[in-house]
Amino acid sequence: MGRRLVLLLVLLWLPALVGAENRPAVLLVIDDMGDRPAEGDRVVALDAPLVCSVLPHTPHAERQARACHAASKDVMLHLPMQAIEDVPLGPGGVTLDMPPEAFRDAVTDSLAAVPHVRSVNNHMGSLLTRHPGHMTWLMEVLQEEGELLFLDSRTSERTVAKDMALEAELPALERDVFLDHHRDAEAIRAQLHQLFRTARRQGTAVGIGHPYPETLDVLEQDLRQFAETYQVELVGLDELYGRRNNQH
Repeated sequence: MGRRLVLLLVLLWLPALVGAENRPAVLLVIDDMGDRPAEGDRVVALDAPLVCSVLPHTPHAERQARACHAASKDVMLHLPMQAIEDVPLGPGGVTLDMPPEAFRDAVTDSLAAVPHVRSVNNHMGSLLTRHPGHMTWLMEVLQEEGELLFLDSRTSERTVAKDMALEAELPALERDVFLDHHRDAEAIRAQLHQLFRTARRQGTAVGIGHPYPETLDVLEQDLRQFAETYQVELVGLDELYGRRNNQH
C-alpha cells in the first residue's frame, strides 16, 4: 500500500479522536548509544522524549548519558547478553557460563558505568533471556539497585525476561516494534507506521531503533509528523509504563 494511501486512510479514521484527552502513547528507545559520537549527538538533539539506551564501558557512554539526561531524556542501560549466534558481546557482557557472583558483579559494574540509569534492556540476548535462572539473578540486582524497570527487547520468542521481572515485582515492559532491522529509509518509515498503528490498536506501543544515519534521518524528518497524523502522543518511560500498567 502506497504511503499517500496509508496517510489518507489514517486521516479518514481519526476524526472521532481529535480533541481526545488521552491519546494513544508511543515510547521510542534508541539502543546502542555510547559508540557513535556524532550519531549520539543527533539522538540527544531530537525533539522527542526518547529513551537513550547506552552500552556500558563504551567510549562515549558517560558523556552521552549525561547529555541525554540534561535534554530530559530517560537513560537506560543496554546490557549485553549472550546470543545464540557466536558474536562478540563487547564490554560488560553477561553469559550463560558465568557463576552467580561474576554475573552479578558484571551487571553492577555496568549500571555504575552509565550515569542517570533508571532502567535496563537487553542488547542481543537471544540465548540468555531464555534462561529463568540467569534472568532471576539479573532481576535480583535490579531490585537491589532501586527497583529499576526492565524492558525486554524480545530478541527471542522464547524469552522469559519480562516474566522474571514481574515475578521479582519489578516494573517491566516489552518491545512491540523494531524500526530498523533493515537499514533502508522506506523500510524504517514502514516500521514507524507499524509502531503508530500498534499504539492506536493497543493504546500504547514501544519501539526500538538504533543510531544509524538512516534511522536518524527518518526520525528527524517524520517522527513529529507521524505523531500528529496518527493523533498519538510521544511520551517518556514513566508515562508509558503508567499507561500500560493501568490497562491491565
